[in-house]
Amino acid sequence: MSGYDAHKAFFAPAVASAAIWKLIVGFLVASAVYLLLNNLFFSTLFNILGPEYGSFYEDLLTGKTPMAMFLLLGSFGLMIVGIAVVTRLIHRRPVSGLIGPVNLAVPQFIAVVRILVIIGAVTFLLPPWNFGTPFVSNMPLGQWLVLLPFSLVFVLVQVSAEEIVFRGYVQQQLAARFKSPLIWMVLPSSLFALGHYLPDQAGENAIVIALWAGVFGMLMADLTARAGSLGPAIAVHFCNNVTAILIASMPDDLSGLALYLVPFSMEDTEALRAWLPVDFGIMFVSWLAARLAIRR
Repeated sequence: MSGYDAHKAFFAPAVASAAIWKLIVGFLVASAVYLLLNNLFFSTLFNILGPEYGSFYEDLLTGKTPMAMFLLLGSFGLMIVGIAVVTRLIHRRPVSGLIGPVNLAVPQFIAVVRILVIIGAVTFLLPPWNFGTPFVSNMPLGQWLVLLPFSLVFVLVQVSAEEIVFRGYVQQQLAARFKSPLIWMVLPSSLFALGHYLPDQAGENAIVIALWAGVFGMLMADLTARAGSLGPAIAVHFCNNVTAILIASMPDDLSGLALYLVPFSMEDTEALRAWLPVDFGIMFVSWLAARLAIRR
């Protein structure tokens, strides 16, 4: 496909170690390193804090406080460590190659963020201005603004880690071995969707939310193949999560850094399902806008 010409250069570093067994072993090793480091980090933290901070453990499960959110989002950096170990020891190449050329990724990231901010501002000014009822204030504006620079950095760490794993490592390794987008686009997106299947939290909407994540993954795979870097995918993912985590979050899930809370929770099946088509629409508009921003 002519639109994917840049993809060849993107996955070129993976060609020398494109054996499927290396991808499978690499993914398992990276997952094990991440889980090990994650458990070690939080175990050490709880041992230092002591049993009197039991409520802090509950905060971490739901992300109800700014500190809990910083720790949860920052822990995704350990995912990058796991992938870095794998790319160096198994594939004999640097982890930076999973992002693509920096002089390409950074300008593309900036261009996509710029256009999505403009679209977001226009959307904010147009009706409807809420989810049927007014947003609930979650944090004083002054405190939110003070935390905002740090919040943005931690969200960037979180989304970059996920993109490096799924659209970087897995997509590159599969594309270096298989030509068909049905493999290098669909398989990483299916893994991404599986990671977002949370029936205990989402209840009846768990499958729909996982489907949303799968479609999102395929659109980000398309962007990456067209751009030749992770810049646009990270930008779209970043703007999406800034909206969902920092601006208007659900009251029962990762709300510690949000300025507002939406007027329904994960348990409100009908209310959440009613807004999922809107989310799908925003996702497609963001993807189209990003494609426009990187058009050369």
